[in-house]
Amino acid sequence: MKITVVGLGVIGGSFVKALKGKGYEVYGIDTNQQTLDMAKEEGCIIEGYLDGKDIIPETDLTIICLYPSLVLDFIKNNQFKPGSIVTDAVGIKSYFLREALSIIPDDVEYISIHPMAGREKKGYQYASKQVFENANFIIVYHDDNKKSTIDFVQEFSKQLGFRSVKIMSPEAHDEIISFTSQLPHCLAVSLMNSDDQKYETGKYIGDSFRDLTRIANINEDLWDELFMNNKQYLLASIERFEEQLDILKNAIRDNDDETLKSAFRKSTKRREHL
Repeated sequence: MKITVVGLGVIGGSFVKALKGKGYEVYGIDTNQQTLDMAKEEGCIIEGYLDGKDIIPETDLTIICLYPSLVLDFIKNNQFKPGSIVTDAVGIKSYFLREALSIIPDDVEYISIHPMAGREKKGYQYASKQVFENANFIIVYHDDNKKSTIDFVQEFSKQLGFRSVKIMSPEAHDEIISFTSQLPHCLAVSLMNSDDQKYETGKYIGDSFRDLTRIANINEDLWDELFMNNKQYLLASIERFEEQLDILKNAIRDNDDETLKSAFRKSTKRREHL
């Protein structure tokens, strides 16, 4: 099988690194020639291309790892092999999946995926196959997907090291991702920016602050797109969080030990179950 990964950043780069030695013909597309050269030198791709006009018509599986706004442009500007599979790995689905399906040829199957893995920094140099190992993987289906294609993608993900695979609709995906991915990024940014910088904060932090703010080192262009194009679900998640934060704030203000301890017990029980 001939596989082409489009966009060799952290996720795309991790795909080609995880595919190394798996028996596939792997190619890469990126706008940065140096990135392509690096991936080829490491033996992760057979050849690299600055665009898809030569390799995409020959590709059996195309994995598009671009910003959401660029996925549709790539689909519009390339000719895919009849009978091939095209997928994207971006973090939100609903807002562009319908349009993607309207422009993809009838003889090409489009199925969306979301590897729940990544790093706070961007670029091929931070990619690693280890980010996929034992991570969660989501397949986002639509009515025209064949069961055989869903089964193939599920098995393919396990070859790359993913542990848990969930299959869901684009709406369900975007709702849960607003809570498990986007809300934590909101919290990390807010926590980092709430520092009044009265002290040299870095000299007083422990693991809790370090862990909570790791993802505050954020790719502003990507996450702006993700937040704005999933605002309905994200705002609902933020509001639920605000309600819980208010419970703690009010309990502290009112010297309400029982409410505070009850919240602690609830979170402890839920974390242990998780």
